Amino acid sequence: MTAEAGHLLLIDDDEGFRAVLGRSLTRRGFRVAAAAGPEEALACCADQPPAFVVLDLNLAGQSGLNLIQPLLALAPAARILILTGYASIPTVVSAMKLGAVHYLAKPADVADILRALREDAPLLSEADPAPDQRLSVRHLEWEYIQRTLDEHGGNVTATARALGMHRRTLQRKLGKRRPPTSPPGPG
Repeated sequence: MTAEAGHLLLIDDDEGFRAVLGRSLTRRGFRVAAAAGPEEALACCADQPPAFVVLDLNLAGQSGLNLIQPLLALAPAARILILTGYASIPTVVSAMKLGAVHYLAKPADVADILRALREDAPLLSEADPAPDQRLSVRHLEWEYIQRTLDEHGGNVTATARALGMHRRTLQRKLGKRRPPTSPPGPG
């Protein structure tokens, strides 16, 4: 990005991540406004409509997807990038239908974010995810289990009940290491 990268609204409830990413994007020429939650984000957007929005999918238990249309109502030309630690196919489809132009799974580095925000970047609906960005079914399952476990305060019994699986099955899955994000290639 050039020194005239434009105004960017960064919405993430993780204060440390927001500060680090905000500094990195500022060094790359963006004028960054940061918000921790929906109300603050909408106020920032109304004060100065951004050209770009980097939006976390999970904002303190609320879905960032709910913010896409209100943000676009205030800044119709904004290019919205969804960042998430809980990537899934249904949320990619929902984000695309709501108006996001890209979707990246965390951890995403600044170079990935910049590529996604470029003006010439294809819309999510027109692009196939890069091979190294594809998530395996096992990885998606792992992320879903971890999110559900977190929602139930680490209680394995309550998580197993919520997932509709036997407690021992869940314990076995939790005992395994995190699977790779993409299936191994041939060879």
